Amino acid sequence: MMTTSKSRIVPIITHETTIAWIGLYCLAVVMGYGRFLFTATLPDIMVQMSLSTATAGWLASINYIGYFIGALIAIFVTQRHTWQMLMLWTMVSVITTMMLVVPKMSLSLWYFIRLLAGVASGVAMILSSSLVIQSFSDERRSILSTLHYAGIGVGISLSAVLTWWLLLLGYHFDIIWLVAGVSSLPLLWLLYGLRPTNSDAAVSSESTIADAPTSLTHRSIRQTYINFKRSLYNAVIGHTKAIGLLSASYVLAGFGYITSATFLPVMAAQRLTIQSYAGLLIWLLVGIFAMLSNPLWGALAKRIGETKTLMGLTLLQALGMLLPLWFKGAFGLYANAVILGLTFVGMVSMTLNIIKNINPAYSNLLIGLATLAYALGQFIGPLVTVALAGQSDNFNAGLLVAAIGLLVGLALIVLFYRLHNNPLKRVL
Repeated sequence: MMTTSKSRIVPIITHETTIAWIGLYCLAVVMGYGRFLFTATLPDIMVQMSLSTATAGWLASINYIGYFIGALIAIFVTQRHTWQMLMLWTMVSVITTMMLVVPKMSLSLWYFIRLLAGVASGVAMILSSSLVIQSFSDERRSILSTLHYAGIGVGISLSAVLTWWLLLLGYHFDIIWLVAGVSSLPLLWLLYGLRPTNSDAAVSSESTIADAPTSLTHRSIRQTYINFKRSLYNAVIGHTKAIGLLSASYVLAGFGYITSATFLPVMAAQRLTIQSYAGLLIWLLVGIFAMLSNPLWGALAKRIGETKTLMGLTLLQALGMLLPLWFKGAFGLYANAVILGLTFVGMVSMTLNIIKNINPAYSNLLIGLATLAYALGQFIGPLVTVALAGQSDNFNAGLLVAAIGLLVGLALIVLFYRLHNNPLKRVL
């Protein structure tokens, strides 16, 4: 349902399915464009700007450290400020996407823009999910959440299609980023329609009281720190080992997938020289299978449990990292793309569901901490990959280390599973 008042041109959007579609659009913009359009355009960026692999790796990593900062910011955003902060950082994401059209921009400015875009994607990813999913009824939350998170795969697919189309027309990365940004502008209008009404803010006196001590406008930085420290203690007490194991495995999950998620089109350009746009076709496959993955793994998790499903996904992703080493031609890269798309979104959703259920009263804080862990792995991954690639720009060693990291992460998940099923060992 959309309701309007006489003084407002923009409607207030309340229909659950409409909100889910807006959530999908939001993730497609802040994740698919804000983070992963860089992967689709990276081969062209490297050619047009004469960038080395090491510089490209740093540009990727600076975006991921921005994501880390964004996730940290999101942890401190109170419930009553969620919508305002989401609007602000989504606007930043759209603007930073369009800014790369500036001709002959210095590399230092590139680093700053990619850092800012990472911060925006980190904040908007967490806050959009919080705002959107809380709008769903209990009966429809599962299916509509799947639609919302499909936005990541949609964004990746759109980044591949947009890049492919404009390169065929003779344009380069600057125009591609501008078109992506312009096509994101309607999102701001739609998000404005999700704004909470005054009546909504006063519905629950209990929630108002709960928010009051943590209001950003009425507390000092020191009090913010004290409140956070107290909440963190309450969140992890009695669950230290479980949270530690799952968080460590999530660092390795971020580290493991990011080699392919950053350099897969570049690897395709190196290996498949007679196939002009093989890298973009491969990246499109990642997006398509990412869209399909959540319903598939959600159904499996209902049958065997989320932790066992996460184990299988981690093992499958590790296998995917090894396939380009075993098969030097197109098969290894295409298979890696399919497995990457099938697994990485599922691993994110499974891990976040598991960790929030460890202590549901502090689910938002635990999700934020897990996101920080994932972002740390993503920051380290490209730097390790380019260091191992050396002067020859060979990504084989990076893929091997990524696979090893994922297998270590799998071992940690197995330990978590055993701990979780033995209550006597949960407390440190």
